[in-house]
Amino acid sequence: MPSGDAVARPAEARLSLRIRGAVQGVGFRPFVFRLATGMGLRGFVTNTPQGVLVEVEGPAESLALFSRRLRDEKPPHASYAACEEEVLPPAGLPPFEIRKSGAQGAKTAVVLPDLATCPLCLGEVLDPADRRFRYPFANCTNCGPRFSIVLSLPYDRPGTTMRGFEMCEACRAEYEDPRDRRFHAQPIACPECGPQLALWDGEGSEISTRHEALLLAAEALRKGRVVALKGIGGFQLLSDARSPGAVALLRKRKRREEKPFAVMLPSLDAAREAVALSSLEERLLTSPEAPILLARRRAGASDAVCPEVAPGNPNLGVFLPYTPLHHLLLRELGFALVATSGNLSDEPLATDEIEALRRLGGIADLYLVHDRPVARPVDDSVVRVVAGEVTVLRRARGYAPLPIALAEPLPPLLAVGGHLKCTVAVSAGTDVFLSQHLGDLGTAESAAAFTRAIADLTSLYEVDPEAVACDAHPDYVSTRWAEASGKPLVRVQHHHAHVLSAMAEHGLPGPVLGVSWDGTGWGPDGTVWGGEILRVAGASYERLARLRPFPLPGGEAAVREPRRSALGLLVASGTPLDASPDLPWPGAFDPREREVLVRAAARGVNAPLTSSLGRLFDAVASLSGSRQRCRFEGQAAMELEFALAEGWEAEGAYPIPLREMPAGPAEADWGPLLAALLADVAARVPLATVSAKLHNGLVEMVVAAARAAGERLVLLTGGCFQNRALSERAVARLSEEGFTPLLQRRVPPNDGGISLGQLVAAARLRGGA
Repeated sequence: MPSGDAVARPAEARLSLRIRGAVQGVGFRPFVFRLATGMGLRGFVTNTPQGVLVEVEGPAESLALFSRRLRDEKPPHASYAACEEEVLPPAGLPPFEIRKSGAQGAKTAVVLPDLATCPLCLGEVLDPADRRFRYPFANCTNCGPRFSIVLSLPYDRPGTTMRGFEMCEACRAEYEDPRDRRFHAQPIACPECGPQLALWDGEGSEISTRHEALLLAAEALRKGRVVALKGIGGFQLLSDARSPGAVALLRKRKRREEKPFAVMLPSLDAAREAVALSSLEERLLTSPEAPILLARRRAGASDAVCPEVAPGNPNLGVFLPYTPLHHLLLRELGFALVATSGNLSDEPLATDEIEALRRLGGIADLYLVHDRPVARPVDDSVVRVVAGEVTVLRRARGYAPLPIALAEPLPPLLAVGGHLKCTVAVSAGTDVFLSQHLGDLGTAESAAAFTRAIADLTSLYEVDPEAVACDAHPDYVSTRWAEASGKPLVRVQHHHAHVLSAMAEHGLPGPVLGVSWDGTGWGPDGTVWGGEILRVAGASYERLARLRPFPLPGGEAAVREPRRSALGLLVASGTPLDASPDLPWPGAFDPREREVLVRAAARGVNAPLTSSLGRLFDAVASLSGSRQRCRFEGQAAMELEFALAEGWEAEGAYPIPLREMPAGPAEADWGPLLAALLADVAARVPLATVSAKLHNGLVEMVVAAARAAGERLVLLTGGCFQNRALSERAVARLSEEGFTPLLQRRVPPNDGGISLGQLVAAARLRGGA
C-alpha cells in the first residue's frame, strides 16, 4: 500500500482509500475506527461490494502516519490486494464513524473463509464465570463462521444466515463498542440470543437441548454409536477412533470399505503422540485454517487410534477441534474421534438437519444439531507438507473462497471443472474465486449440489459470465451442464488445464514445461491421456512427450481393477501371459475371463488406448502382487508409495527411455521397465525395492524430458503429484540438474485445481489474462 510520504499535502487534507482484499469479516472496520479516533482524525469507514472505503480528514502529517499504520498494523487475518489512495480537499467530515455498508458497483470483495476458534473465545467458553461458558457458538472478529454463513455482499449481519437471530442487549453492547473485539462481529451470539444445540433420535424427535444434548451425544460415542454432528459447514459423522468395532460399524454403514478416515484429536499433545510432527505441521494444526493434515503415524499409537481407521496406511489424517462445539465435545470425551464427511460415499455433504435425517438415516444413530442455517456445504480441507512446504490437496474450510490474484483483469467467466474432486470458478476483475471442494459428480445428489454451487458463486459475486469453460470430455456432468447453459463454450483439454492452473498460481506467463500426470483425461486424439509432458505458452500447448500408450481392457472398469492395466501392458508388449506361471499376477483372473479380455485388448474392443501414469502405477501394483482390485481411487498407487523404505532414493531405477517418434510426440517407453519388473518379481525382489525403482525411473524420465525440452521452469501437476515421495524426488533431481521445479501449493494439484486452469484458458482465448 502506498504510504503517501512523497505526496505534497496541505496543512489540512482529506485522504480517500479504496482497499480491496480480505478486509471484510476480519475486524477491519473496527481496526480503522480505533486507529482513526486514536489519532484524532475525522471521517468514516464503510464496507462496499468491492472491499472497504476509508475517508479521513485532518493534518497532513497525521494522514501520512495513518496510511503507514493502516498498512503495518492491520488485523491478523486481513490482507490487501490493492489500495487506491487519493488526496482530496477538506470536506468538513464529522467525528470518525462506521457507516452503513454501500451496495453499489461490482461485487469483488473477498469473502473470508471460516476460521478456527481463537484462544480468547475458547478461554471464555471454558470459563465458568463467563456468560459464554459452554456456549458452542462463541465467535469474534478473529474467528468463527464466514463463508459458510454469508448470503450476499457486502458482509453484514442481514446478509448472513445469522439475520434471524436478534442480538440481546449484552451482545448489542459488545457489537457497538469499538474497544470490544466483537465490535461489528457479524455472527456474534450468546446463550441468550444465539443458536442452540439439540440432540435428535433417528426419527427427528428431540431428546435433549443445550449442554445436556452434548453430554448425551458424548455418552453415545463412548458406547460405540455413530453420531451425526452439524458443524460449521455441514454434517460430520463421528465414532470412537479407538474402537475397531465402532470404526467397522461406520465403514459398513457409510459403504467405505478401506479408504482412510480422518481423526480429530483432543489436543496438540494428543496429536504429537499419534503422529510425528514437524514445527511447520504443528503450526498448521493450530492455525486459523485448522486443516486435516496427512502426517506419519507413530509406531505404537494404536491405543489412541485403532489401525482400522486407516488400514495398511503409514499416515493418518489428523486435525484438532476448530469450533467451540468440537472443543467442548472432545474435552468431554478425552479421546480421538473419527470425523468424516456427513454423506454416503460419492454423495455431497449434508447441510440441513431434515436433509441429514433423510440421507444419513442408515448411518447415524443420533443427530447433534443446531438452528444456525448453513449457507453452503464446506467440507474440511486436507493438506500435506511436501518438499518443506504446504500443499493443499482438498481446498475447502479455511481456504475457500480466497481468490487467486492474476496480473491482468479478466472478463466475467465461469469454469465448471471436471468430474472428480470438482470445483467451479468465476472471475471478477483480477481475481479468480474458486469454490470449495464439491466432490465427485457420479450421483444425482452430487450433480444437484454442483448446480447449486454454480448458482451460489455467480450470485454471490453477481457474475454474468460471457462464456463457460469446461473439460473436453463429452460425457462429464460438468461438460453437459456447460453445453446446456446457452453460453459460448470453451472446451479445455484436461492436462492443459492442469498446467495452466499451476501457471496461474505461480503468476507465470509461460512458456513453461508442464509435467501433467494423473489417471484419466480426455485426449483430442481419442485416447485417454494421463502421462503428458507439455510446453505451454499463452492459450496453446505443445505435446512434447507422452507415456507409450497401452490398451485398457474394459475401459472405465480398469480404474477400479489394476489387473486390467497389467493385462493391457502385457498384451501391448507381446509378453506371453503364461511365460512365468510363478508370478502373482496370473491368478488375478480366471482363465475364461482372461481369454475374453486378452482378445478385447488385442482387437481394441472396449479397450481404449491410454498414456496414463496412474494406470502405469496400477499395472506395476498388479504385476508385483500388491493389489488387483481397488476399493477407492488411487489405492494401488498409494500402496506403492507406502512400500518405500528409508533411503529408497539410493536404489536403482527402472529404465524408461524417451524415444523420438517419426510423427507426433516423443514416447516414454515402459517396455524396458516391464521386462526389468517381471525379472525382479520372478526373483522375489521385495516390493520396497520394486517401488523404489519405479519412482526413481519416473523421476529420471522427467529429468530427461526437461533436458530435451530446454525449458528452465518445470511445473509438476496432476493427481500423481499428490505422491509425496515422487514429488520430493522430482524436485530434488530437477534442482540438481539446474532446472526450477515448482509444485502446486495453494491450489490442489489434483482435479480440484483444473477449474482455475480452464478459466485462464478461456480468458486467454478471449483476449484477457
